[in-house]
Amino acid sequence: MERVNKPQISGISIVSFIIVVAISLTYYQFVFMPTLSAKPIVSEEILNPSEPIQASIVPGSSQPSQTETYEPKEIIGKLGTSNKVVWTNNDVVPHTVTTDNDYEDPTNGRFDTMPTIGLIPPGGTWEFTFTEDGEYLYHCEPHPWMTGKVSIQKDFS
Repeated sequence: MERVNKPQISGISIVSFIIVVAISLTYYQFVFMPTLSAKPIVSEEILNPSEPIQASIVPGSSQPSQTETYEPKEIIGKLGTSNKVVWTNNDVVPHTVTTDNDYEDPTNGRFDTMPTIGLIPPGGTWEFTFTEDGEYLYHCEPHPWMTGKVSIQKDFS
């Protein structure tokens, strides 16, 4: 019986270890990470609803005494029909639509004007399409007394 010397066993062990690490890294990079960061599949009706809801930032909203700031203050939409909201700034000052709870839509990202357009300029618009049902509270970053709510419901019709 032939004896295998220790340097050969060490070499085989190191090569085996390197192969296992390379396979693990390849799996992590090409299988695990793409699956983890993949966007969910959403129907065309939800991505492009037929009846977007128009919302207005009311003139004078930058004043703390103003009680009506977003119109409507509570928006109710249905998935696949009216789950897109378009805000128009009818005030003379820039404003934001900023999530109260850091909501991030799985398809469309953060519910917040700041990462995309920043402040909505006077006369400007910003739109957001919700792809999940739920209640989404929001405010204006420079004017925190300006608050609103979007409720998106499943369409059971």
